[in-house]
Amino acid sequence: MKHTLKLMLLTALFAALTAVGAFIRIPLGTISFTVQIFFTCMAGILLGPYAGAASQAVYVLLGLLGVPIFTEGGGLMYFAKPTFGFLLGMIPMAFVIGLLADRLPVKNVPLRLGLACAIGLAVLYAVGLPYIYFSLGGAWSIGKTLVSGCLIFLPFDALKIVCASILGEKLRNNPSILAFRSKR
Repeated sequence: MKHTLKLMLLTALFAALTAVGAFIRIPLGTISFTVQIFFTCMAGILLGPYAGAASQAVYVLLGLLGVPIFTEGGGLMYFAKPTFGFLLGMIPMAFVIGLLADRLPVKNVPLRLGLACAIGLAVLYAVGLPYIYFSLGGAWSIGKTLVSGCLIFLPFDALKIVCASILGEKLRNNPSILAFRSKR
């Protein structure tokens, strides 16, 4: 019971941290640089696949219910935003990171966490980029979608992954963090 409560509280905490990450941003036209991906990585690394994904699902659901926690507010109108696919993609991203953080056959922990995060980021882009392309109705070419929706963000995303991997290793060494992780 105690571990369940702690896991629920940490799931809520990572939903809140992801919301905070939406407001730490550098606007760049249609898309902004934010630190949401850092918190999504940390949710997967620290909470595991199920609670990590749940934290991101809570964040997305709260935003869709109208709580102004997305970069431009909240509400159902976000379905029409070209970047909504990235919000949806954070859910499977956290799941994949949580799943792979302990299962990749790499002994070096920061490297293993970094690879898990990189694969999770690929999942995010696999959801977000098609959403941009189709929501804009062909206004952007596939090339422009890749450049404007992905390539310009990769250096900043790589930095977030490095930070999450290093901090994630340090926090995972704390026995109270790992005691409740969902590994199913």
